[in-house]
Amino acid sequence: MLLPQPLLTPCPDVSSPETNEGDLLAAVDLGSNSFHLIVARMEHGEIRPVHTVAEKVQLGAGLVDHHIAQDAIDRGLACLERFAQLLQNIDPQRIRVVGTNALRQAQNRRDFTGPAEGILGVPVDVVYGREEARLVYLGVAHTLADDETSRLVIDIGGGSTEFIIGQRFEPKRLESLQLGCVSYAQDYFPDGEISRGNFARAFAAARLEISHMSRNYQRGFWTEAVGSSGTLQAIETLIALEGWRENGIDYRSLEKLKKRLLKYENSADIDIDGLSGKRKHVITSGVAIAMAIFEGLNIETMRTSKGALREGVIYDLVGRLSHEDVRERSVNAMVARYGADPTAAEVVGNRVMWLAQSVAVSWELTTRDIEMLFWAGKCHEVGAAISQKHYHRHSAYLLENSDMAGFSQGEQEILAALVRAQRGKIERATFEPFSSQESVKLYRMVALLRCAVILKHAELLGPLGDFSIEASDQNLMLTLPETWREKYPLTTHELEQSVSALSRLNIALKVC
Repeated sequence: MLLPQPLLTPCPDVSSPETNEGDLLAAVDLGSNSFHLIVARMEHGEIRPVHTVAEKVQLGAGLVDHHIAQDAIDRGLACLERFAQLLQNIDPQRIRVVGTNALRQAQNRRDFTGPAEGILGVPVDVVYGREEARLVYLGVAHTLADDETSRLVIDIGGGSTEFIIGQRFEPKRLESLQLGCVSYAQDYFPDGEISRGNFARAFAAARLEISHMSRNYQRGFWTEAVGSSGTLQAIETLIALEGWRENGIDYRSLEKLKKRLLKYENSADIDIDGLSGKRKHVITSGVAIAMAIFEGLNIETMRTSKGALREGVIYDLVGRLSHEDVRERSVNAMVARYGADPTAAEVVGNRVMWLAQSVAVSWELTTRDIEMLFWAGKCHEVGAAISQKHYHRHSAYLLENSDMAGFSQGEQEILAALVRAQRGKIERATFEPFSSQESVKLYRMVALLRCAVILKHAELLGPLGDFSIEASDQNLMLTLPETWREKYPLTTHELEQSVSALSRLNIALKVC
């Protein structure tokens, strides 16, 4: 990303580190049932796992009325305290932590993510369902042959199930449904009670959910089905140990496993070779969901892959560090899809990045903060496709509610807040979802984006010439060239008008 002019103040190195041979990377998957940690080393362009740790936390089991219970939060944080030991010697920029369905659903998720970030020293990215599906596919695709086979990848998790159709490393269709072995165990097998009626109700509920998307995932769209993650791998293991198949899963074997499970009255009593105690309480609900998927999508056989979300996160992280960031593709697609002016998008993106880099030390802006400003700058007027009037509000809506590959839920919320506050009256309600500490950082970022958007009107006419920017505490000072007030009266006026608007955020803007 080229800067539009030389930096006028010393700028720290805010670029992401390159990934070199022997480097360690880490991913943490905060699932609804289990937390997983993988530490991997780059060797000959491939990822080789060095440490893998999994703990049954059951964050989803503590989710009631869209709030995670404190005891579940405590279990999760205690697990992360242990994980943190393996992360101490890894560059924080080479670590990514991803939260899935339980944290997506929780209205009090920041009660967990805030302390979790303090323990791990890196942000917790809660991802939307389709982004989770993309990462799952990326993890699975790296374990399969690099050929033209069209695959259906399915991941039955604790709170959701992801469906992806793709070829090679490129997902073509993504879907995430509220089917999870933990949530279904709670809803249809309360207190571990197993019965034919409970199983039938779980199967029917899953079959209904699948029917809403089955049309686009039938056999004609793929040639091979692949299962990912713990539930389907556990089912395959049980089938193989019973001698029903050497490997893989088919519907007949699922029916045999169902009959075997229905012999027990409670999940605690299940005694089948190869079934761990940690999975007893969710295996029956997992089989019900799997049978509904096989029937609903007309799957004959499925093999499983050891690749999963955590491996996908590692490979996605490698892409970011190697300047193959899928987020850039998502942002460019947004600009193109909504017919935003690509020149203006580049001008504002580059300008706000230059402003942010110039005050990064004074305002403690991280690489992530500067990236968010760059993306927000590029997308600042995508909402004009809906209406030029209040385009900033429409832009914010699109950024918060669109499927944007590579971005977490929290990142999209940040983009939306920044873009919503780029012009007009600034509403404090825009920042209510964020903590007071996060809001202070966002206020500073808003000031920079607002200035960059205003400067666009002059910059599109020609080179701006030299000007300087300085920041300290909550103060921001722009020093303009002497000829500006006559050459760009509108831009100067808009900058001066922003003094009052930014004062609502306790930012003192001075234009000299």
